[in-house]
Amino acid sequence: MDFELDPRLAGSSIELGRFGRSRVLLKNNAHFLWLLLVPETAVTELHELPADQFEEVSGQTRQLSTWVKGAFQVDKINVAAIGNIVSQLHVHIVGRNRDDVAWPGTVWACDEKKPFSDAELIDVQTRFTLAFNSARSS
Repeated sequence: MDFELDPRLAGSSIELGRFGRSRVLLKNNAHFLWLLLVPETAVTELHELPADQFEEVSGQTRQLSTWVKGAFQVDKINVAAIGNIVSQLHVHIVGRNRDDVAWPGTVWACDEKKPFSDAELIDVQTRFTLAFNSARSS
C-alpha cells in the first residue's frame, strides 16, 4: 500500500519515527508534549481497521501514553481520534499539566503556539529513540 501523510499533519508536526505500522509525529508546540500516532492505512476510522491492526494501534496508544506520562512527568494524558478536519486516521496523545496555557480547556482551542527549540526537539527525539528503538521498524 502506498501511504501518504496528510500535508496538514506533516506541516504542523515533526516525525519522530515509525512504530510498527504507524508513524509517530510530535506537534510543533512546546506548550504540550503532543504526539500523533498515524497508522499507515487508507481507512479513516479506528473501528474500520482490521482486528490485528486495531490491536496494534491500541497497544501503541497505551505504550506512548505511558511513555509521555513517565518521561515528561505530566499530570494528565488526553487521547482522542477525532478527525473532523483531517480525515486521515490519527490518534492524539497529549501530555497535559495543570499549569499549561490551555488548562483546563482543550489544546485545540488554545491559540498560543511556541515552536520547540532545536535542543528541545533533540531531547524529545533522543528520548523517543531510546524508549522505542527496539519496537520501531526500520
